[in-house]
Amino acid sequence: MFIEIEPDSTVPIYLQLAQQIIEGVAKGTLKPGDSLPSVRSFAADLGMNMHTVNKAYHYLEEKEFIQIVQKKGVVIHEKGVRKATATDRQRLMKEMRPILAEALCLQLSQEDIELLVKEIILDLKEVK
Repeated sequence: MFIEIEPDSTVPIYLQLAQQIIEGVAKGTLKPGDSLPSVRSFAADLGMNMHTVNKAYHYLEEKEFIQIVQKKGVVIHEKGVRKATATDRQRLMKEMRPILAEALCLQLSQEDIELLVKEIILDLKEVK
């Protein structure tokens, strides 16, 4: 799995890492039961602090994308891509709202925004 971190981004590094792992699950390149590197080896491979990888892993565990299993390590959650709950939907709406507000402030039409969303979905469904 290829991870690309943008150090100058306003998005925290742990979140960039977590988001790219989530994208791997969405694309199907990371499947339920697939192992991820240990915190130590992932940090070394990416040239980052172990605490950053640990924080990303705990974020992903909290959102049920991964499981941290004693003696087995870190694996993609057995549920894989799961059905969204009402709470998930509310959280996603809250997180998407500022992005959509910015798009409207940039005078993108509803149709333009819908096209952007469709492009992103097509990209995520395309296994590379």
